[in-house]
Amino acid sequence: MIGLLVTGHANFGSGMTSSVNLIAGEQEAYQYVDFLPTYSTEDLAGGLTKAMDELKDCEGIIIFTDLMGGTPFNTAAQLGRDKENVRILAGTNLPMLVEVVMSRKFMDDLDGLVDSLLQTGKEQVAKFEIKKAEQTETEDEDGI
Repeated sequence: MIGLLVTGHANFGSGMTSSVNLIAGEQEAYQYVDFLPTYSTEDLAGGLTKAMDELKDCEGIIIFTDLMGGTPFNTAAQLGRDKENVRILAGTNLPMLVEVVMSRKFMDDLDGLVDSLLQTGKEQVAKFEIKKAEQTETEDEDGI
């Protein structure tokens, strides 16, 4: 199974995990690491290292982060850069996580799964618009 690790600023990791668990149930081979305002970069790196160690027996690890270029992303990229079976994603949204927990049991192609998740993430960002019904003027036969 492919291991999952979710991290980001403040309670991003635990918050997204809470939503995933509500929708899809408790997950195995799944870790999260929050980056609270009181944490240093070293604290974050230690938490990510520990979480990655918990997932070391997985066929691969996908690390989901909130912002490209943010400390959680940069730290994950630094820790995972020399590991052949680790992929790091930025801009994580809930549809991506729901898809991965539903499909990772059936898919062992790490890069194929990542590509699918990126597509889902993009497709699920949308703007809601209320379309106004077209109004047609009717002529009153009696006229005014």
